[in-house]
Amino acid sequence: MYYVYILESQKDASRYIGVTSDLRKRLREHNSDHPGYSNTRRPYEISWYAAFVNKEKAYAFETYLKSSSGYAFTKKRLV
Repeated sequence: MYYVYILESQKDASRYIGVTSDLRKRLREHNSDHPGYSNTRRPYEISWYAAFVNKEKAYAFETYLKSSSGYAFTKKRLV
């Protein structure tokens, strides 16, 4: 299974969209000390996720959510 997820920062309410095959592990990584975009905005909580059997469909949906129309869809329908 592949998970498309939306995390919400408890610090500034910003959102992070991603794909993973291990959602719990990925959330721990976002909330750890690893460098990157999400490091300065932790802690995160899972706001929404969806499971996909097909890896390509999961990545395609993630790409859509990161687009301008996907952003509007996310605000209106998901979170």
